[in-house]
Amino acid sequence: MGRLKLQSGIKAIEEEPEDCETTSSNKAALACIINSEIGAVLAVMRRNVRWGGRYMSGDDQLEHSLIQALKALRKQIFSWQHPWHTLNPAVYLQPFLDVIRSDETGAPITGVALSSVYKILTLDVLDLNTVNVEDAMHSVVDSVAGCRFEVTDPGSEEVVLMKILQVLLACMKSKASAMLTNQHVCTIVNTCFRIVHQAGTKGELLQRVARHTMHELVRCIFSHLQDVNNTEGSLVKGTSSVKQELLGIDNDYNFGGKSKNGNASAEYNNQPSSTSLASNASGGPVTGVMDDSTVRTGNGKDAFTYDLHLMTEPYGVPCMVEIFHFLCSLLNVVEHMGMGSRSNTVTFDEDVPLFALQLINSAVELGGLSIRQHPRLLSLVQDELFRNLMQFGLSMSPLILSIVCSIVLNLYQYLRSELKLQLEAFFSCVILRLAQSRFGASYQQQEVAMEALVDFCRQKSFMVEMYANLDCDITCSNVFEDLANLLSKSAFPVNCPLSSMHILALDGLIAVIQGMAERISNGSVTLEPAPVNFEEYTPFWMVKCDNYGEPDHWVPFGTHLLPDKLDPQSVACFFRYTAGLDKNLVGDFLGNHDEFCVQVLHEFAGTFDFQDMNLDTALRLFLETFRLPGESQKIQRVLEAFSERYYEQSPQILANKDAALLLSYSLIMLNTDQHNVQVKKKMTEEDFIRNNRHINGGNDLPREFLSELYHSICRNEIRTTPEQGVGFHEMTPSRWIDLMHKSKKTAPFILSDSKAYLDHDMFAIMSGPTIAAISVVFDHAEHEDVYQTCIDGFLAVAKISACHHLEDVLDDLVVSLCKFTTLLNPSAVEEPVLAFGDDTKARMATVTVFTIANRYGDFIRTGWRNILDCILKLHKLGLLPARVASDAADDSELSPDPGHGKPLTNSLSSAHIPSIGTPKRSSGLMGRFSQLLSLDTEEPRSQPTEQQLAAHQRTLQTIQKCHIDSIFTESKFLQADSLLQLARALIWAAGRPQKGNSSPEDEDTAVFCLELLIAITLNNRDRIVLLWQGVYDHISSIVQSTVMPCALVEKAVSGLLRICQRLLPYKENLADELLRSLQLVLKLDARVADAYCEQITQEVSRLVKANATHIRSPMGWRTIASLLSITARHPEASEAGFDALLFIMSDRAHLSPANYSLCVDAARQFAESRVGQADRSVRALDLMAGSVTCLAKWAQETKESLGEAEAAKMSQDIGEMWLRLVQGLRKVCLDQREEVRNHALVCLQTCLTGVDGICLPNGLWLQCFDLVMFTMLDDLLEIAQGHSQKDYRNIEGTLTLALKLLSKVFLQLLHELSQLTTFCKLWLGVLSRMEKYMKVKGRVKKSEKLQELVPELLKNTLIVMKTRGVLVQRSALGGDSLWELTWLHVNNIAPTLQSEVFPDQDSEQLQPSEGGILLCLITRKVCNTRIFDSFGWGNEVGPVQSLGISEVAGGFSG
Repeated sequence: MGRLKLQSGIKAIEEEPEDCETTSSNKAALACIINSEIGAVLAVMRRNVRWGGRYMSGDDQLEHSLIQALKALRKQIFSWQHPWHTLNPAVYLQPFLDVIRSDETGAPITGVALSSVYKILTLDVLDLNTVNVEDAMHSVVDSVAGCRFEVTDPGSEEVVLMKILQVLLACMKSKASAMLTNQHVCTIVNTCFRIVHQAGTKGELLQRVARHTMHELVRCIFSHLQDVNNTEGSLVKGTSSVKQELLGIDNDYNFGGKSKNGNASAEYNNQPSSTSLASNASGGPVTGVMDDSTVRTGNGKDAFTYDLHLMTEPYGVPCMVEIFHFLCSLLNVVEHMGMGSRSNTVTFDEDVPLFALQLINSAVELGGLSIRQHPRLLSLVQDELFRNLMQFGLSMSPLILSIVCSIVLNLYQYLRSELKLQLEAFFSCVILRLAQSRFGASYQQQEVAMEALVDFCRQKSFMVEMYANLDCDITCSNVFEDLANLLSKSAFPVNCPLSSMHILALDGLIAVIQGMAERISNGSVTLEPAPVNFEEYTPFWMVKCDNYGEPDHWVPFGTHLLPDKLDPQSVACFFRYTAGLDKNLVGDFLGNHDEFCVQVLHEFAGTFDFQDMNLDTALRLFLETFRLPGESQKIQRVLEAFSERYYEQSPQILANKDAALLLSYSLIMLNTDQHNVQVKKKMTEEDFIRNNRHINGGNDLPREFLSELYHSICRNEIRTTPEQGVGFHEMTPSRWIDLMHKSKKTAPFILSDSKAYLDHDMFAIMSGPTIAAISVVFDHAEHEDVYQTCIDGFLAVAKISACHHLEDVLDDLVVSLCKFTTLLNPSAVEEPVLAFGDDTKARMATVTVFTIANRYGDFIRTGWRNILDCILKLHKLGLLPARVASDAADDSELSPDPGHGKPLTNSLSSAHIPSIGTPKRSSGLMGRFSQLLSLDTEEPRSQPTEQQLAAHQRTLQTIQKCHIDSIFTESKFLQADSLLQLARALIWAAGRPQKGNSSPEDEDTAVFCLELLIAITLNNRDRIVLLWQGVYDHISSIVQSTVMPCALVEKAVSGLLRICQRLLPYKENLADELLRSLQLVLKLDARVADAYCEQITQEVSRLVKANATHIRSPMGWRTIASLLSITARHPEASEAGFDALLFIMSDRAHLSPANYSLCVDAARQFAESRVGQADRSVRALDLMAGSVTCLAKWAQETKESLGEAEAAKMSQDIGEMWLRLVQGLRKVCLDQREEVRNHALVCLQTCLTGVDGICLPNGLWLQCFDLVMFTMLDDLLEIAQGHSQKDYRNIEGTLTLALKLLSKVFLQLLHELSQLTTFCKLWLGVLSRMEKYMKVKGRVKKSEKLQELVPELLKNTLIVMKTRGVLVQRSALGGDSLWELTWLHVNNIAPTLQSEVFPDQDSEQLQPSEGGILLCLITRKVCNTRIFDSFGWGNEVGPVQSLGISEVAGGFSG
């Protein structure tokens, strides 16, 4: 048998089949228990004189059969050898049951017998394996339900009743309870409810025990619903047998009693002394209403038949349907039930429905989802239960309203897919009416309704399902929108302090919002709904979605309301099923005489289902959908359409549609008569019946039928002016009937999953009121827990707004929150920092604002302005961290040498806030704190109190939580629109720069905003195109409007340079534009430029060193070169400028055709600059001279890689660059400083003679002589003649070098130049310069050096020209101009040179000997060597040395 647990204090007895000893001990224990129970019953019976006397009267009298049966059982129990489960339980139960059923036993005896049966049941002896257990369980139920006993005293009677409850509950909880039939379960419930009802006149304990037992019974029965299989035909809908039996409690409610002997006995509480619980003991509760083999129940159309044998089968759905129907019917019969004079203290009006509702709630809780599987149970819930819930939901009792709401919540959880319209009706007609005081609800009702609504809102799927199923259904009302508005309005404290009701509504509102936010985390957010194609119109009342269970099908589901071409059916259905239409207009349209309107009217009437409906109910339903017109013709047309439709569906009593029309008119007249206050004399029932004679096809209608109509109209007015625009309708019977008809046709209920398919539209509806409501509560709240609730709501709103890209909503939220930070308020307190630390609300709002900015900044637009206002206020208070405006993300890319120049001023935390009691100022986050701790006593100051220190510490902690710097350092992750708005907000916050003096506070704000703007620009280098124009315009306006040095213009210029420095490597396509922006620096006011030249130059130097390879265009280099050139004459900036130029030109890696000439010009500027030592000028000249190698390199590359046309163009460019170079050196050759002058000449010689790799055209050389050589010689000559030696020290040496340079270059290029047609002119130019230099004299005397040098140079030149055949007498007739002109000038310089150079001019025909030729060569070689040695050029190959022997021989041949 397994394991038997003996309850009621008896230790468990284990019985194992394989252990005989244990089995025998179990048998003995059970036998002892039963024996003790027999003894207990006998002992109590012996105490009664009647039973004891009989036993002692002598052997001639037999004992009573009850005692004999007990004694017989006692004899047998110890002699049974078989296991207990093989014994028929009736053997050991029947003696006790006989005592219970006997009406001769008193209450004490019956009570003990009941206790014995209870004990046996709790021993678990009876189970499904026990022999004949079914009959035993039936006997127990029948016996206990039919219990009879004599009442001796009220106390013992209550004990017996409690024991009856105990035994019946034990039967239901027994293992063998499955053997009970549907009939017996109904009997148990019936018996318990009778005791519950009778307990109303008994003691409090019995009342509580009876009610508790009833609850346990219902819970026990319905907990098995999920285990019961559905059997069609076993379910009964309609008036159940239980109901029929229990409805008799009005007439026979008190348990009837009778005297066994027919004697009058004392009564207790107006009851006979003998009490019986069995109104039908033999047949159970069903037989009282059964007829033959079937039972027909109900009221006509809802009647169902079922077989008698179903009630005798093991219990299941049939009994549950009976019980549930009975519980629902209790709500119907409450108003007809009376109570005895000794009623309970709880009023009956509240007590009975409350008890019934609690039982129903238990049944629903345990039946749960299983109810859906059983159509008749579900039907009871959909119709009868919900109809009663709608009625009792408007109860004045908070207890009843609360339990009604609990039931509906449970029904929503388990059965919402089957209760779509019922739920709509409940919220529209109950919750929305009771939660608002304007409908007359008491505060308690409002509070209970609001609590219930909040409970619903805490169900994550509730609001989205209301929206999907009701608001999105054109035939239903907008429940979601109404509920959301209700919550928002209820959270507003209007002219009153914040109350618990406001907080409750806020909780519901935030629960809805947080539900949306949680769904966002689950993904699948549809931002753009798929377009719906309406090419072929389908009426909305006929459209069906393919799959309501799949959101991808029903989310984009939509319809047209009306077709383009109207037809009567479409318009009629539009009027009938569209919620929110103006009923006055609908009534006028339907009553119109136009043919189309008449067709619409008949189609409209055809949409109603009046089958099996009373005429007055049908008329109420019809007239509730529109306002009956006032004109008689319109009324007639409307009623004709109604009557025709009604007669089609309900022709049972009426003979024709005319009868329906006449009776309808009569009902409307009666309605006006009875309910119009101006009618003094009211129509009587007889008047009404008399008025309606002979209207039914010439016959009278049944009197009962007319009487029922009369009283229905009198009790309940037909409203010919339906409510509209005044709130939510009250549920009337006609409306309920219409609802049940609609429920059969309505679209299936859409169950929501955890995805945010509809949240965008839902949030768009409620976002504005929600933000306003939360803000108002937050403003009025005084407790931190309410603050936190509001903050949670704000964050949820922000999350949803960001997810669905509702930028306007997020901006509104930010604006609202910024007001609560108190940072935007004009500061009226002396210590705003401490006031902020003491204001919890302000600190929480501040943290929330910046949390939203950091998390959802992508979707903030205009809200950035408010956020920046808060940041600026914190900055002014000195509360911002030091690195708020730093571009921390990019610091690793820039590592400036700290030794170069002084760093730029950091004005980040320049706001100064007075400390406590002292004028001393400090700035920065820790500066404020150090003020509070400072013990410096320059002036008397008060020490901060502990409260002040604590407040300041709270302020610091708040700022740290805000992570304000992340807004800017993480701006690289912002979406483009948001980033652009942030930049614009910074420019707006900085204000327009003003010429002249501005306040230090305004300037500090402008500087701080500019720093932030630069920071986000640097952090968004990949999106610089988006920001650049605005940033450039802002910096440009600062530069052009500033006339005096200030921190703002310094920050603007340095920021511009940093932006270029950082972004050039990444944005080559913007390089020109970035570098062009640096021209703003050139536009600085002279005073401003002078003040910040060093810092600017340092930044330019860093820019060049970091990005030289990225600057490729001439325009960009022109800007850089201009900036560097300017610094050449600035004492402080020149060193950094030259350092940058040195970087570009020193290793020639960064020189290019694009920047060559510009860099050469810049180097010339540094060479000419007298700022700094002459050594730097010399280095600048070396840079210029060294750059010629780049020209040679480019020329070589041009020959190797480019085509002919490109090579020619490049060669021309190289020539121009070379000419620019030597022209620059020419200018430096005129420098006042001797070493610079002379070094420039040396560099010029290098550039003129070291161009072997460069193919320079002859024309370029002519330009070089004209523009460089001759101009330089002329200028030097002018200087020598016009200035003293004091101004130009040793100018004579410079002239000497210049003349030597001329001779050397001329001789080196003699061969090329001699081919030119203009050679004569060039040569004469050389001679004329030598002639001038021969005659040059200073202010006192001629130069001796030049007097010696010029003839020597000229002689050498003439010899070379002669040797190369350039200077020869070509015509004996004297027509050779070169020859003649040469000697004309030479004779002016040195007349003897001709004879020296051409000693044999007159004996040309003579052939010189070999020795003479050799001697001539040696002489010339020696002469040449001596001459060039005297010039200092001895190591170089001179023109003579380059000549071959053959040339010399050829020159002298003949």
